[in-house]
Amino acid sequence: MQTSKSKRNVNWRRTLIFLAGVSAVIYGYVQTFTKGIDRLPERPCAGAVDRALVASALPSSRTAEEQGKLEQGLHGFTFQCYVRTSGDSSLVGDAQTGKGSDPKTWKAHYLQKRDDDTPIEVSAGDLRALSLSPDLATVYVPCTPPRSRLPAENLIVEATTIGPTRAKGDELRQVVVDFAYQLLRHAYEAGGCEEARDFPDALPRLTEGRVVEEPVG
Repeated sequence: MQTSKSKRNVNWRRTLIFLAGVSAVIYGYVQTFTKGIDRLPERPCAGAVDRALVASALPSSRTAEEQGKLEQGLHGFTFQCYVRTSGDSSLVGDAQTGKGSDPKTWKAHYLQKRDDDTPIEVSAGDLRALSLSPDLATVYVPCTPPRSRLPAENLIVEATTIGPTRAKGDELRQVVVDFAYQLLRHAYEAGGCEEARDFPDALPRLTEGRVVEEPVG
């Protein structure tokens, strides 16, 4: 017949076993369902962007995939980057050289894409960025690509999120602009823009930017 002390020892061992089982389940869940982005390269998209920046934008997920692709042509180049999670959330950016688009034309074109949000513009010299909404941004820089029969005059990045996001509002705005800028810097180097340029580590913060209220024309 078990004594009270023996019963307490048995119950204590059962409690420990139960807690160990719960801890194992929680650890397994974290490893299996929330580490998708953490398993990506430190700089996804062929080294274009910072994984921590992507993780700040997208929710945790079981798995995640990424790709960066450079395509060279006779009239310039493109660089595409995406990070996509198993939870149907993505951060996507497209860099493309173009001709005949000065900053004023670029801005007017993108201001047509805004919804009810008020765009914010930041710049560093001839580097320009527009945050059109929390989930959409574009960055502009002059660029002459190599070996182009019709030299382009600029490199433009458009970046957006698709599906649910971890960051919201102004925080998401800043993340998408930073993502677009990191992609721009990488594409500029990878595509071989002929102008020598020293890029700043980051663009000015959106809190320092200018709200775009007046018509562009």
